[in-house]
Amino acid sequence: MPDRIKRIKEDFSELFDSSPAVIVKGPGRVDLMGSHTDYNEGFVLPVAVNVDVLAGGRLRDDDKVAVYSGNFETVVEFPLDTIEFDNVNTWSNYVRGVVHFIQESGVKLRGANIVLHGNVPIGSGLSSSAAIEMAVGFLFQMLIGFEMSGPELALIGQRAENKFVGVRTGIMDQFISRLGKKDSALFLDCRTLEYEHLPLDTSKVKIVVCDTMKRRGLVGSEYDLRRSQCEEAARLFQQWYPDVKALRDVTPEMYEKHKAQLPAVVSMRAAHVIGENHRVLRSREVLASGDFIEFGKLMNASHDSARDLYEVSCDELEAMVEVTRAAPGALSGRMAGAGFGGCTVSLVKDECVEQFLEVVSVEYERKTRLTPSLYVCTAEDGASVIEKGAEN
Repeated sequence: MPDRIKRIKEDFSELFDSSPAVIVKGPGRVDLMGSHTDYNEGFVLPVAVNVDVLAGGRLRDDDKVAVYSGNFETVVEFPLDTIEFDNVNTWSNYVRGVVHFIQESGVKLRGANIVLHGNVPIGSGLSSSAAIEMAVGFLFQMLIGFEMSGPELALIGQRAENKFVGVRTGIMDQFISRLGKKDSALFLDCRTLEYEHLPLDTSKVKIVVCDTMKRRGLVGSEYDLRRSQCEEAARLFQQWYPDVKALRDVTPEMYEKHKAQLPAVVSMRAAHVIGENHRVLRSREVLASGDFIEFGKLMNASHDSARDLYEVSCDELEAMVEVTRAAPGALSGRMAGAGFGGCTVSLVKDECVEQFLEVVSVEYERKTRLTPSLYVCTAEDGASVIEKGAEN
């Protein structure tokens, strides 16, 4: 991180002839459990990890926001009173959306110069979008000094992604990026936003993220179709159980009674979500007790359900899961994020990590002719201040 902080300062000085008043981070995340449950108002169990977006900023004397992306090597500028979608520099829409909805919440903002640099692999399933949203939102909070709770800022990030960018994501990604805690996983009820930090002792077991190098985009993908199928399932259950608002409210017993009355594909989607919610609740118990063996089994079951019932896997993900599950020290292997490509996540015994990495790298490339990127991850704090400079 020191090299990236230095780069932000150098870019800031070159572009804006000053130094950032504050540098913050918004971390990426890995969902250990909870595949496609968040937008069904269910339960999730993610962890904030040690890849992130850094944002350095300083207030301006006007109402313009200038943002430089070190990843895309591009500067964009927009006025606070007219924030429009950018069809060219699409990365900037995550910034624009957050700024728009912070203002819509009643906060009076000022213009700012911002430099961003991220090391969250884009399109990998580690939620680079939530990382940039929470980095920018938290940066403005530090620069302006307005009060806003973690859940409130997470909801603003979600609105930015849903209504400005146009991706119908749930709340999990923004919530864990803002409210993660070091050496902890986060259990979240996506309906009530009640949450609990669970201890995640990574001295004995490491979280290893394996990037398949198969990229996927949520906009225009099968993601929205899956969400619509879940909403259809919930509407159908309402005719038998009027209190059902989302699949979160459907118990396994209710599903078994009526599954034959559902369209086949809708029934499959519902079966996954209902079963996954049960697995997350069970995971909460076993993780709290430190039972990584049982937790690994639940992670594997989660992947298998997402593959067979939700149909969001692909050849590259299946190759990686097969390789990681068979590798030395592995307790689990499942897709991370929405699927359709991106990363897998494994729990690996600490003493076997180096051997695991070597075997996975060789065997995955042998199967796919793709060279994977592998990350040994730690559980980190959510959006937070990295460094403060001179005041605005």
